[in-house]
Amino acid sequence: LLRRAAAGGRAASGGGQGQDLGQGPGSARPQPLEPSLLRFLVCPLSKRPLRYEEATNELINEELGIAYPIIDGIPNMIPEAARTTQKKPPAEGLKQP
Repeated sequence: LLRRAAAGGRAASGGGQGQDLGQGPGSARPQPLEPSLLRFLVCPLSKRPLRYEEATNELINEELGIAYPIIDGIPNMIPEAARTTQKKPPAEGLKQP
């Protein structure tokens, strides 16, 4: 039974995951974030709530000007994985004067 389960598990999940991963990043509609999770998620750097951007499938921290990617419906909240957004400099410029 263990051999069958291990072989079946590898074959089924390996083939299925490979196909899903291949279609996920290249597809027009990546798997979105579950809306109920948004109320629990905060930026690991600022500890502030994040805004979900459906067009880019990212969680946005407008205060810091960074966006965390959502991969296969799972937010990647590692700060090194975040990208900088173009919205940060104008917001800072407007707040300071």
